[in-house]
Amino acid sequence: MEKITANNTESFRPFYPGELIKDELEYRKIRQKDFAERCGFSYTALNEILNGKRPLSIEFALLIEAALDINADMLVRMQTEYNLQVARKNNKIISKLEEIRKIAAML
Repeated sequence: MEKITANNTESFRPFYPGELIKDELEYRKIRQKDFAERCGFSYTALNEILNGKRPLSIEFALLIEAALDINADMLVRMQTEYNLQVARKNNKIISKLEEIRKIAAML
């Protein structure tokens, strides 16, 4: 059973960095295909990143920073935070962590 506290600041739904990039492209009225073509990205890879089907790499974050002036450090931190939130909700990982905690408590 998950303990919920008043100061629990973890977001209900992880915010994927691709959502931010996608919103920025929409705000600037830049079509994904045009953006991918002009920047030399694979449209498929770009679309997968924007829709959370592929993780944002450091290299891609740097390319986005150069193209859209969105801070690469922030994008990478967002990806890491997203990965952590997803992992913390993964039942297989939760079970393994519980096992490790029991073993560590006996040391």
